[in-house]
Amino acid sequence: MTKKSVLLRVFSLSLFALISSQLFGQEGMRLHYNKPATAWTEALPLGNGRLGAMVFGGVEREHLQFNEETLWAGKPHDYSHENASEYLDEIRLLLSNGKQLEAQKLAGRVFMSEPIKQKPYQPFGDLYLDFPGHENFSNYSRELDISKALSKVSYEIGDVKYERTVFSSFPDQALVLHLTGSQSKSLSFTLWLDALHEDKSITTEKDTQQLVVNVKDGALTGVASLKIVTDGVVEKKDGRLVVSEASMATVYLVAATNYVNFEDVSADPNERVAAYLSPLNSKKYEEILSSHLADYGNLYDRFSIDLGAKGKEQITTDVRIYDFWKQPEDPELVALYVQYARYLLISSSRPGTLPPTLQGIWNDNLTPPWLSGYTTNINLEMNYWHAEMANLAELQEPLFGMIADLSISGAKVAEKHYGADGWVAHHNVDIWRGAAPVNASHHGIWVTGGAWLTTHIWDHYRFSLNEDFLREYYPLMRDAALFFSEFLYEDQATGYLISSPSNSPEIGGLVAGPTMDHQIIRALFNQTIEAAKILGTDEEFAAELTAMIPRIAPNQIGKHGQLQEWMEDKDDPEVHHRHVSHLWGMHPGNEINYEDTPELMEAAKQSLEFRGDNGTGWSLAWKINFWARFQDGNRSYKLLHSLLSPAEEPLRKNDGGSYPNLFDAHPPFQIDGNFGGAAGILEMIVQSHLDKIELLPALPDALPEGKIRGIRARGGFELDITWSNGQLTELIVYSKAGVDLKIQYQDAKVIIPTVKGGEYAFDGMLKLK
Repeated sequence: MTKKSVLLRVFSLSLFALISSQLFGQEGMRLHYNKPATAWTEALPLGNGRLGAMVFGGVEREHLQFNEETLWAGKPHDYSHENASEYLDEIRLLLSNGKQLEAQKLAGRVFMSEPIKQKPYQPFGDLYLDFPGHENFSNYSRELDISKALSKVSYEIGDVKYERTVFSSFPDQALVLHLTGSQSKSLSFTLWLDALHEDKSITTEKDTQQLVVNVKDGALTGVASLKIVTDGVVEKKDGRLVVSEASMATVYLVAATNYVNFEDVSADPNERVAAYLSPLNSKKYEEILSSHLADYGNLYDRFSIDLGAKGKEQITTDVRIYDFWKQPEDPELVALYVQYARYLLISSSRPGTLPPTLQGIWNDNLTPPWLSGYTTNINLEMNYWHAEMANLAELQEPLFGMIADLSISGAKVAEKHYGADGWVAHHNVDIWRGAAPVNASHHGIWVTGGAWLTTHIWDHYRFSLNEDFLREYYPLMRDAALFFSEFLYEDQATGYLISSPSNSPEIGGLVAGPTMDHQIIRALFNQTIEAAKILGTDEEFAAELTAMIPRIAPNQIGKHGQLQEWMEDKDDPEVHHRHVSHLWGMHPGNEINYEDTPELMEAAKQSLEFRGDNGTGWSLAWKINFWARFQDGNRSYKLLHSLLSPAEEPLRKNDGGSYPNLFDAHPPFQIDGNFGGAAGILEMIVQSHLDKIELLPALPDALPEGKIRGIRARGGFELDITWSNGQLTELIVYSKAGVDLKIQYQDAKVIIPTVKGGEYAFDGMLKLK
């Protein structure tokens, strides 16, 4: 692409963004503050999928804590336990005889991952800038413009206005910090790199500095290099870089490791860093910024949401969150939360990168909470719940890549632990793709992590109807189903096929036949059968799965009117655990629904009532989605109120919420609640998990007005929706696949044929215009 075409592209995107902001209220899409961050959860996140940073926005000292997604502890390793399968029948027999503790102890000795703990994601380093004489300042402003992925800081000292703009560029694979002073030679600062790692070295040259870190007890080395371009003077002093007499300076930071994939760490990080830095030498800052805006806008601008303004967009975000806790009447904050989740996914999941961890790509601890890994019993999947509906479908590519990796490591676990073909993954995964059960037998032996992940392949197909994609990834579904076709066995007490050993995350210990497992396995079998039919393959295997499905232990209603979490009717209504795993079949699954199984929907609702409305951040997010599927928008909004309230408010008793930078609080920070909460808001507006599109199925009273453009539905459809006074007023549907369109709004139902590329406009009664 030529420079002229880049500029034309940026101009067209800028014009489109301007029009969108006027039509859809995008001008409020920013986080802003009137003081620097004093804590990591007040700093503002940037990312290009691979290279992330937290910007504190200090005046006398600026701090950018940065990460690179492949810097982890550990090394390539097969976590499977040799000969574990020899003990499978004994563990199953102990469980069937009611000897749970004995089964857990045996499994803990002979069936767990080797070693039993996985490895943590690591912080990379820190960039510091000191500004002498900047103690007395005025008119301070700090913001994150999520419509452009730019962090900005400005303040004044006397007659001089100082501004900083920071972004993480995907096209140029660099963290870019641009500084200006409004008067000639007014900008002076000292800059240096550092890191928490014990084994580190820093090399300083004329206008560059390099940081090298070696991860303790690991095989990975990280190299970060920065370069300064300025109209002032750059000097090397005491191992730091000093810029003086400047009006402008741009700092470029790049970073890389020797990681190639989960089996290979042979790359040269110095070569990679040089390859990132070299093209920057021939580019101007304005060109790099333009490329960044064009690239980011291509993803961000395809979707917009306006839920009405209450004049609160000028209130700083930290105060706004507190005000929402006091009185949740800020629909624009709800819209901002959706767009923030889109921003975070664009920033942490790009084609060619790894999926976001529990903390995305942002982590400042050598020993982070839960190792900042990939937890597959809800959290990793939740990271992508909003991706399809929010028009960011291609950002799931890293997830599909991880599933492909797990099919390799998981095949070893299937053989060594279960004596089975196919592949399996348990509840935690790290960069080395450990698929064996970890941590402890009572919650680590959970066999359906990989199966759940494969349902994302099928759902991606349902949104796009792209058979080429399905053909490419179908083998992962088939081989996951192959494992369970051999793993399930007949329970002597009931005659049903059951999953054992396993557990219902993360409650109840090691058991035989948890409800969640059976829901996921049925979904996997049904999806594999349907995919095989579409692709015209594996007819015999599909027939085998078809015969097995009715034999799998079914959902059951217990003595309290609840959906049973286990095969035995032993649910305790007084247990208010954050996991409600046995409702998986209602969300994100769809086998439990009002059309086909209304009695199971009522039982699921009773189970959710027993669990209560409290929960950690991601748990609140899942419950928002549950209540949206129950078509109770006001209950969903009540939980959204909790999710969007201050995380550190003492009255909240440390049960989730949002930090000042809108990061979700488990607590501490976990990014899944941001993603899951956004998905729940979108589920209030559109649902398409059944064979139709339902409009405003769970619209809460608090959101009576709205416009949403570019929301996607299964069947290859995009929708623009407008509503007023709680009622649909206008709908435009774009057919991307050319299949029949089935829409329902309240009692109105429409079925019409469409053509690929067709556009269909309806009024509020679903009458074609």
